Amino acid sequence: MNPPTVISPILTGIDLSDRYQQVRQLSHFLCYPLATEDYVIQSMPDVSPPKWHLAHTTWFFETFLLSPYLPGYQVFHPQFGYLFNSYYEAVGNRHPRPQRGLLSRPTVEEVYRYRAYVDDAMQALLKQSPAPAIEALILLGLHHEQQHQELLLTDIKHIFSINPLRPAYRSELVAPQATLPSQEQWLDYPGGLYTLGYTGGEFAFDNESPQHSVYLQDYYLASRLVTNGEYLEFIQAGGYAQPEYWLSEGWMTVQAQQWQAPLYWEQIEGNWWIMTLSGLYPLNLHEPVCHVSFYEAEAYARWAGKRLPTEAEWEVAATPIPLQGNLLDSGHWHPCPAAGLTRPDQLFGDVWEWTQSAYLPYPGFQPATGAVGEYNGKFMCNQMVLRGGSCVTAASHLRKTYRNFFPPSARWQFTGIRLAR
Repeated sequence: MNPPTVISPILTGIDLSDRYQQVRQLSHFLCYPLATEDYVIQSMPDVSPPKWHLAHTTWFFETFLLSPYLPGYQVFHPQFGYLFNSYYEAVGNRHPRPQRGLLSRPTVEEVYRYRAYVDDAMQALLKQSPAPAIEALILLGLHHEQQHQELLLTDIKHIFSINPLRPAYRSELVAPQATLPSQEQWLDYPGGLYTLGYTGGEFAFDNESPQHSVYLQDYYLASRLVTNGEYLEFIQAGGYAQPEYWLSEGWMTVQAQQWQAPLYWEQIEGNWWIMTLSGLYPLNLHEPVCHVSFYEAEAYARWAGKRLPTEAEWEVAATPIPLQGNLLDSGHWHPCPAAGLTRPDQLFGDVWEWTQSAYLPYPGFQPATGAVGEYNGKFMCNQMVLRGGSCVTAASHLRKTYRNFFPPSARWQFTGIRLAR
């Protein structure tokens, strides 16, 4: 039986036990097309094998919820804490990240048994009507798993891309074709004092708070994302060979890595092709450019005589816009051409949008106490902020205040460009 092409949305207003089951089952759904051999590959240090994602998200619930809060709970395996801890120093030692792909054991079958064991125990914990603080920790674990569901797809894409057979993860995922992207417009936003950051009663990560005021100058934001065709003009104009467009570290990276185009672009007999989750396809010039680093986004903006927006500018523009777009729930899992006219189209979904803002704490930010305080705060150095979600981000996981962050050289994530001036 083939899996459905559209995912049922995970609703935030449902019972916590049902929400837990929905999120956990979605991880299994995403792994449905994989062969056993696909689960164990680590194609580069930033990529984790799919088996590891399934085990690590399970370890999170076992470590932070079941062991401290479910009386009589016994861990599934005494060494899994070492194998599947990611970066939590307060929890203990961990297996080196670049060596995750060297582990043939535990087997895929054992990892799924681990998940079932922890899921049964979590249902027992949920039946005890846990205190609000424990419920908040469960929600953190669910959003943590949704982050790893996105990473599952980005990592699977990279794993398949290094295979000379260029296999398809799911052959039916090619995005629907559109006529032409909308004409780019420049939408103006008045300067002034604005309030940024999350407020409300639903879940949000600690790095989205506290609310604070920022002053912005007048600015303009492009009504749509930069397309493959527009980025190809940058390539054809020699953009990757002209250091004047690049930051110093970006230029050194281009030379060291010998970048000549975005990740997953391939030139075959004079024509450009792109690797997708559905395999190798001719490059669609009208789709948003994707899998570019911050260095490439910044260089393109400079070449075009524009700049990248700040995260404050992006959030102000997003505030009145409905949170909808080509997200994981659409089932395409590939960027689609825009068709917006009077507002920023594709502000949510399709690609994470690089900003020129460094990932830093908001004024008054205090990380949570204990090991979970390592979740976001410890990474506030040498990272750049991205906004808006991508075609593999779940709608129920995203907010207008959501701050994603990656190193400026990262390209395997679904990242793209919106211009500002």
